Amino acid sequence: MPGTRKSGLLALGGIALAAVLAVLGHLEVNDDLSPWSLTVSDFAVSDRGGLIDTAMLVLAAATAVLIPALRRPDAPVSAGPAGSRPSTGRGGSAGPGAGARGWAMVLLAAWVAGLVTAAVVPTNEPGLPMDTAAYLHRYASVVAFVALPLAGWLLAEPLGGRAAGWLRTLTLTSLALAGAMVWSAYPGDRVLLGLAERLLILSEVALLTVVAVRLAGTGDHGVMAPHDGLEPVRGGRHNSMIGA
Repeated sequence: MPGTRKSGLLALGGIALAAVLAVLGHLEVNDDLSPWSLTVSDFAVSDRGGLIDTAMLVLAAATAVLIPALRRPDAPVSAGPAGSRPSTGRGGSAGPGAGARGWAMVLLAAWVAGLVTAAVVPTNEPGLPMDTAAYLHRYASVVAFVALPLAGWLLAEPLGGRAAGWLRTLTLTSLALAGAMVWSAYPGDRVLLGLAERLLILSEVALLTVVAVRLAGTGDHGVMAPHDGLEPVRGGRHNSMIGA
């Protein structure tokens, strides 16, 4: 699966680059900004078009590389339960969990769209009233934060192996951290809001990394989806008798 492996490796490179840019972006902003109470968006708006915005766009591009790779017939898939029949997903490829894979690709596309929108449309400066752009930024971020863990959950069964356990764990962790962030933003009076968001981002980037590693073939391997019930020829020989 050279094409799928290449896509996974490209995505891993993009994720690593985005992480480096995000860290450097935090080091370049005003020292008065606190990462414990202020969000990543608050840091980004103080340096419009800077490293943090670039990191978001790079992460979106890394995810976009994975989406077509999940559609390929050579993408790694779990064998599924014994005796199960292959299903047809939105991409038209048959195999165990193909339907879940199709919806996961839709959610990954929503994550990409949310990231790009949040990077291009800034939030308001800390302490200022929210305007239309700030609300658009907020809801684009919400879409992204919710879409990725749901995609991870749907991909757990199709990708299978150890990746499935990691994806389910990281999905639940992400949703729990998203809940903590919502609590902090409203009844919690923004207590440790920045910390909660950064832990959420860390969990979701880890989830994306698991998917990329699985496609790169550096994790445990699944099996190919069956094709029309035909078995591969073994040892260069075949039986020419039909339905004896």
